[in-house]
Amino acid sequence: MTDSLTVPPNEIEMTAVRAQGAGGQNVNKVSSAIHLRFDIRASSLPEHIKLRLLALADHRLTRGGVIVIKAQEHRTQDMNRAAALARLDEMIRSVSVTRARRIATKPTRASQLRRVEGKVKRGAIKAGRGPVHGD
Repeated sequence: MTDSLTVPPNEIEMTAVRAQGAGGQNVNKVSSAIHLRFDIRASSLPEHIKLRLLALADHRLTRGGVIVIKAQEHRTQDMNRAAALARLDEMIRSVSVTRARRIATKPTRASQLRRVEGKVKRGAIKAGRGPVHGD
């Protein structure tokens, strides 16, 4: 898997199933699609990675904390297996990266003045749209 995060093969359950969609006779008789299941809670991943994975809003994540990936874009089972593992790897890698915290900065005096001037100008434009009073 990733450099620092490796998932042992015994924690990943892969099943060969028949692919959906077009493909002629081949798709009806060959189980080339791969159904990958990975139980996050039972895995040997670090606890903070498990929590981040469980917090993902991903349709591939079940309520029970199991990642389900179906790979069927290739004609061979081996290529679909590699594609499923790559997707799992990408999912784990996406939560393992920690983003730098944003440091709140105060807007400069000039930017505050520009903002207010823009608002005043916009207000004048809108005020000019009112009905014309001619007495």
